[in-house]
Amino acid sequence: MALKLRFLAMLLFLLLASTAKANPSVFDVTSATYGAKPGSDVTKALAKAWSDACASPSASKVVVPSGTYKLKEATFRGPCKAPIEMQVRGTLQAPVNIGQFTRPDTWVGFQYIDKLTLSGGGTFDGQGALVWGQNDCHKNKNCKPMPINLRFEFITNSRVQDITSLNSKNFHMHVFRCKHTTFQHLTIIAPEESRNTDGIHIGASTSVNITHAKIRTGDDCVSIGDDSHQITVADVTCGPGHGISIGSLGRYKEEKAVTGIIVKNCTLTNTQNGVRIKTWPDSPSSSTASDIHYENIIMVNVSNPILIDQLYCPYTRCDQKPPSKVKINNVSFKNIKGSSFTPLAVKLVCSRGLPCENVKLTDIDLTYGGDQGPLTSLCSNVKPTITGTKKALACATSSLAPLPLSKK
Repeated sequence: MALKLRFLAMLLFLLLASTAKANPSVFDVTSATYGAKPGSDVTKALAKAWSDACASPSASKVVVPSGTYKLKEATFRGPCKAPIEMQVRGTLQAPVNIGQFTRPDTWVGFQYIDKLTLSGGGTFDGQGALVWGQNDCHKNKNCKPMPINLRFEFITNSRVQDITSLNSKNFHMHVFRCKHTTFQHLTIIAPEESRNTDGIHIGASTSVNITHAKIRTGDDCVSIGDDSHQITVADVTCGPGHGISIGSLGRYKEEKAVTGIIVKNCTLTNTQNGVRIKTWPDSPSSSTASDIHYENIIMVNVSNPILIDQLYCPYTRCDQKPPSKVKINNVSFKNIKGSSFTPLAVKLVCSRGLPCENVKLTDIDLTYGGDQGPLTSLCSNVKPTITGTKKALACATSSLAPLPLSKK
């Protein structure tokens, strides 16, 4: 009998342990413990709930229920003792006045966390409309920083999914020093006239995936900076915005290489650029961008559908400056179809000091605004390999002369 009771006790223990593992501890900011209410400032309640959840020895979940809450600013820092999820079901609103931020470049930050999940179907509302006119970073390299909606730093083995970033004052999401992290089923929204509101910017990160995202904003839908490796952008709809960009690169000293970028199965509509690589002239040091591949891209009324711009310079005239020291090689554009807003559909302007190498154009099928006229292509310091592409887009003759480019 005693043996049987011990056996039943062991089964009960295992069952409870299994249940605890399957059902993480829940830290609801509106519970009596934390006291948050819709319409109120949730800053202190959310910070305390995060602290308790992060200290939990088993998997935990911080919940922000439906409703609208004010959030002055927040930094959610690890490491945590176990996997942790933040489930935002409601809307979090940032202060309108940037003077209320103690960290002027960040509204909500996540740092040093392994196995983070951010989810819930909720919205991070940056309320940026009143400050977009003050953001002059597009022309002033010493501009005042504006708060980014969501900043992810040193995050590993994590997922960000099913959330909306709305009207950020600056970039919507900034990803830095992250590894093995997926961003999926996201909605990112700001009006076309909003300045410097990049959808997702990635820098110094490895094995980051962006998939099934809808991005409508005033700058690059996705931008990828230096020291980024094995980045995949797939099934993204972009527009309005400035397109999907590698760079800008080559502006600062000792920038590191960009390698292994895949952009596929994306649709760009009414964007200023399509798929773009941009580097600065007069680079202070050498670097490389290689193994970059674009495949199965649909363009709808896109200016500059295919663009390599190694004269990128939004502040001053650059055609007389020393050439870019960023070496671009092993780049492919494959199965890119749709319509160009301008007759110049392919523009490959490479560095005269370090010409692009191993650039391939395969099955490029673009029309000019519904067959309004002939398409053209323009190349400098590159001899691309052409297959299955209209003759007008073949870019067979390379010019060494500097070419005018968009300054956006």
